[in-house]
Amino acid sequence: MKPNLRRTAVAAALVLAPVLSSCAADATNVIYNPGVGVNERSGTVDVLNALIVSGAPGSGSLVATLTNGDLAEEDALSQVAGAGEDTGVTVDLGSPVDVGAGGSVSVSDEEEVSVEGEAVEPGAFVTLQFTFERGETVTVDVPVVARRGPYADIPVPSVAPTTAAPTEESAAH
Repeated sequence: MKPNLRRTAVAAALVLAPVLSSCAADATNVIYNPGVGVNERSGTVDVLNALIVSGAPGSGSLVATLTNGDLAEEDALSQVAGAGEDTGVTVDLGSPVDVGAGGSVSVSDEEEVSVEGEAVEPGAFVTLQFTFERGETVTVDVPVVARRGPYADIPVPSVAPTTAAPTEESAAH
């Protein structure tokens, strides 16, 4: 390699090194969620990795983690309901889910949180509104996943198979 070419290459490396290395520095400041569920961090209580695990079309179980960003006051999830186009979706929370000051809790730790409605089908998204006792509400588009793979052990509501009784018209054909 010629001396001038070598000096130019070294100078270019010295100039470009800080520029190229600074690109990676911003990547550490980005929140990365490797899971299937979605995160909503706009309120005092964060709704993290929210998803619905479905064992049969029309029903499933809500799974989410709630993290209270307020270090002084506790809060509680008092209601979850379908919102927007999914107002027909119902969620049986059972009792309020307490979230201690600065703490976190899984929505399904205490009991199964059942979700029912036509929109509950693997591969779909269901719009749910989470309402907290301190008056805050957050709306989240929650994905619905099938009860298999990493979700195979999640308890889901028992759904009785529906069999339509034959009508006189269908029996005649």
